[in-house]
Amino acid sequence: MSDPFAGVAQPALAPLQGAVSVTPATFTGALTAAVGLFVAYQAYRGYRRNDSRPMLFLGIGIFLVTVAPFVVTTLLVSVLLASDAAGILAWATLEIVGLGSILYALTGA
Repeated sequence: MSDPFAGVAQPALAPLQGAVSVTPATFTGALTAAVGLFVAYQAYRGYRRNDSRPMLFLGIGIFLVTVAPFVVTTLLVSVLLASDAAGILAWATLEIVGLGSILYALTGA
């Protein structure tokens, strides 16, 4: 029995084009964001359990300091191809607002 595809050119197998390389800086940022998300969730649980307004602002602050800057700068710079200056501005703004929330939680919520 003869091969029915004998005269047909076979396409070459291409390597995966969507392979993602993760730099140590990206991995560290993602790990920091994951731990920050866990801590912020624990603060939110404390807020819900004890109806503690300072815990709510502490959780928001931790989220804004650890998780939001990583997500926003990754989206802005990597996906939306914004300038580095826009990424740094977004990161710094989120850090300042997050630290303000933590300060409010510790001093007068």
